[in-house]
Amino acid sequence: QMCGVGTAPNCVYSPDGKGTQSHPNEDGHLRFRGEDGCFLYGVFNGYDGSRVASFASQCLTAELLLGQLTSSHTDTDIRRILTQAFDVVEKSYFETIDDALAEKAHLSNYVLPHNENVSFHQLSPQSQKVQERLKELEQEVSGGATAVVALILNNKLYIANVGTNRVLLCKSSSDGQNQVLQIGRPHSTDNEDELQRLAALGVDSARVRQAGHIAGQSSTRRLGDYRVKFNYTEIDLLSAAKTTPIIPEPEIHGSQSLDGVTGFLLLMSEGLINALESAHGPEQANQEIVAMVAAELAQQTSLEAVAQSVVDRIKRLHHDVYVSGRQRATYCSRHEDMTLLIRTLNIYANFSPSPRGRIYPVSVPYSNSQSTSKTSVTLSLVMPSQSTLTNGTNTASTLEEGTPTPGQSPTATLQSTNTQTQSSSSSSGDGSLFRQRGSQAAQPDETGRVPPYVDFSQFYRLWGGDHSDGQSTQGGLGPQ
Repeated sequence: QMCGVGTAPNCVYSPDGKGTQSHPNEDGHLRFRGEDGCFLYGVFNGYDGSRVASFASQCLTAELLLGQLTSSHTDTDIRRILTQAFDVVEKSYFETIDDALAEKAHLSNYVLPHNENVSFHQLSPQSQKVQERLKELEQEVSGGATAVVALILNNKLYIANVGTNRVLLCKSSSDGQNQVLQIGRPHSTDNEDELQRLAALGVDSARVRQAGHIAGQSSTRRLGDYRVKFNYTEIDLLSAAKTTPIIPEPEIHGSQSLDGVTGFLLLMSEGLINALESAHGPEQANQEIVAMVAAELAQQTSLEAVAQSVVDRIKRLHHDVYVSGRQRATYCSRHEDMTLLIRTLNIYANFSPSPRGRIYPVSVPYSNSQSTSKTSVTLSLVMPSQSTLTNGTNTASTLEEGTPTPGQSPTATLQSTNTQTQSSSSSSGDGSLFRQRGSQAAQPDETGRVPPYVDFSQFYRLWGGDHSDGQSTQGGLGPQ
């Protein structure tokens, strides 16, 4: 009732816009309610396999919810327990692959130096078996994960972050404003604090920044990944480090009191936020996703449906930008696994985000390029109010000024629930949402008109009911 999770697998698009999954979903998540009013949530972004993400989600639960946390603990105690839990997860994971790592090291002694002139089939049968076994072992031990965990205890919020996932806290205030706070910064190759930490270990931080990734990942803190933990001296960017540069230690934020807070908490995997930023740019990504969640909360009765609807919408936005051929299409040829966890704070089903104005649904037909069937998508059109969306200390109006008066056509001030420019459901722009209608597209009649394929009937009914002052609006309000 207080938490919902939405997911989508990775996808690579072909030139015609058809998407295919390139590998099994590697994300993971957890959501538990413990004793003493303790709640634990987590999102894990796995790579090179799901083993680390799966192990971390299970092990962290055992390390935090089997009596380790109580309401009598101080903030210092909780930060210490969270840090220790991540340390135990890291050590426990490597214990599970100790034997495989040892066998891998042993067999590597029997491998001849690489010779480009000798193919696999030219090797002796024994050498072929060694090579095949080494490949199996590498798949078994490779991979890692980034993690973000939210703990609510004594109605206080604590965030523990390792890597490049993201946490947003949206708080609605009594004066009609939404405040969107990003808690912490990603541990990535453009994080100044992380670059300074690496430089102190002897790593050339300028080269790290320029490369943009370390051993294939942008994160500077990770769980698992034996290559950067045990073999970092063999990695060019890290070879000068005095000690292990890629660490599993979480950055802890909190406590933050949730007393009197109304709103929601979002935990997002790197793949989700990257997909949205690839499609629309990074400038307003936080406000966009908060607006999407608020719109879905106003219409859905299940938080699971809310989370899944938002993930599906971002997936569709990403796809539509790619097939549109617009400027950002080059950034949208693929996306990684996406996970969104929503935890509401003192709000329930059909929450109406009053600072955004009243939400009115409009039904639009939509044909997915991967399917010949025609379905309907309900878009959220917001009748804006005078309120604003606050991002930290910066306040900027994200909707047009003024609210339509009864009798005035509302279409002049309609805007999608995205806070930045146009969403994929916008009727302006290139119309890529409707590009796949194909042979189902309506043909003009003898007057040159086509039947409307956007159904505004429910919109007009609700709008009329809200502004009729008890008078009947039958026939008086409509597209005319």
